Amino acid sequence: MRLRPHTARQRGFTLVEIAIVLVIIGLLLGGVLKGQGLIDSARVKNIIQQSTSLTAAVNAYQDKFRALPGDDVQGTVHAPGATGNGNGDGQIAEYLLAPQHLALAGFITGSYNGTTDFMTSAQGGAVYIYNDVVGGRGGNGVRLDNLPDSFAEQLDSKLDDGKYNTGSVRATGAYTNNGSVIQRTAVFF
Repeated sequence: MRLRPHTARQRGFTLVEIAIVLVIIGLLLGGVLKGQGLIDSARVKNIIQQSTSLTAAVNAYQDKFRALPGDDVQGTVHAPGATGNGNGDGQIAEYLLAPQHLALAGFITGSYNGTTDFMTSAQGGAVYIYNDVVGGRGGNGVRLDNLPDSFAEQLDSKLDDGKYNTGSVRATGAYTNNGSVIQRTAVFF
């Protein structure tokens, strides 16, 4: 039996070609991950801006009417069209009325019916102006629900001390950076 010479030579990829493909894949993955990081950073900045704006709106309402929105005993007078008044005890327990008073008095945009409408954050969780206890501290503040722990930590680091249970920014749980969701985060004013 005679072997025929093989005229067509089989050729595979060289190590250099494989290395180039791996570098390109790595660059693409890095770009995607960096892009997601930029999107997350923009969301955190949006949440910080929203929190700062709501705090400023509450302060402006209080300066103008000498009462807190939602707690204002003359809320229907100060915010024509409001569905109710607060009890004037200095605690914003009437959290559904607070955004309604602010919106109807011209301090924020939006339409809130005073019973079921909630503000939302850039992450999609509910936002309240509320008197609450979060992370061992109580008082009036802006409460943000259901933020990823990395978002809550960035918010805390940029506005306060970066620790979940101290300062004016508090969270209901530690920042683990494992993608878990913090139930409540509050920025107290």
